[in-house]
Amino acid sequence: MRPSFSLRFAFALFLLVACSGALVAQGLTTPPGGANQRSVVTQYLGMVSVTIDYNAPDVTSPAGEDRTGKIWGQLVPWGIAPNPFYPGFGTAENMPWRAGANQNTTITFSHDVEIEGQSLAAGTYALFMSPGETEWTIIFNKNSSAWGSFFYEPSLDALKVQVQPEKTDFFREWLTYEFDDRQLDKAQAVLHWENLRVPFRISVPDLTELYHDTMTMELTGAAGFNFQNWIQASQWAAQQDAYHEDAIRWADAAITANTSFQTISNKAQILNQIGQSDEAMETLDQAMEHPTATVVGIHMAARGMQAQGKLEDANVVFRKNYELNPGEWPVDFGMARVYAQEGDFEKALEHAEIALGRAPEGPQKQNLETQIERLKKGENINP
Repeated sequence: MRPSFSLRFAFALFLLVACSGALVAQGLTTPPGGANQRSVVTQYLGMVSVTIDYNAPDVTSPAGEDRTGKIWGQLVPWGIAPNPFYPGFGTAENMPWRAGANQNTTITFSHDVEIEGQSLAAGTYALFMSPGETEWTIIFNKNSSAWGSFFYEPSLDALKVQVQPEKTDFFREWLTYEFDDRQLDKAQAVLHWENLRVPFRISVPDLTELYHDTMTMELTGAAGFNFQNWIQASQWAAQQDAYHEDAIRWADAAITANTSFQTISNKAQILNQIGQSDEAMETLDQAMEHPTATVVGIHMAARGMQAQGKLEDANVVFRKNYELNPGEWPVDFGMARVYAQEGDFEKALEHAEIALGRAPEGPQKQNLETQIERLKKGENINP
């Protein structure tokens, strides 16, 4: 039997006054209704942000009652429950749980994502839930600005997924949203309250493609006037099998923007990384002959080749540096690496000690001392 209209109206009025001073007195900053503090949590999946904005109810009621064991199936009813104020307040005769307190709980995705493997477009959604003892339905509804779920309209559901709740020994006094199992392109959003956790999986369908498309667009704007951005983009693209052509094109764009040892040697590094070793060496020769080339820059280029596993090519560059910049301490350190790689530790030690005598005080000299001790033991100082 439904309550009388006057009683329903009184309940609705109480709901508005008690739960939202903001609705009654717009423009005023008032405490949260029912002491349900607002919380916001954001998790990034690579460049994709996921934000949950909610008001957190307490297991202990505002009147001080301990509601442990009375949350699920009682305070939060199972399923899609009747609206106790309909038609006095709200348009929904039956409604899901608002997954929090007070206003809508909302979830915002900066880019398109997948929820439990199903596609969901970027945007802000009301986050509703239909709880069950063994299965919950998570609802993403397009009306994110309504008050709670009293105005729930199923036709505005953008997505519904089923998940399993999990009992836990870890008690949560306040309803809390967290993210766990965090990886670069996926994570679990988890609702915790009392002794229950409800997870749902969020993933980015193709994060690598998203980064590529974003960089491509950014480089057409102000970022494209900075040659270092072209270098950074080319180095990233070289690590992605699908974008090697872009890596070379972006490396060339860096050279066009600022022709220097840095940009030319970057292209050599890119070519080496994608397996074009002969062209890489030709390009690095051009870099070493450029007026901006420095002894340290050439030395570091060779070290980069070592890091890529191109040990023989690195030795060629160390030797070239020795010819171009005689008397500089890094070239003798480079030759120490050459001879150590070839197994001639006597000559390696000789060049390392020459470098030590010329190196400036500081970390470089300390590193040389360490490497000399290794050479004395007959250890290869290369990767």
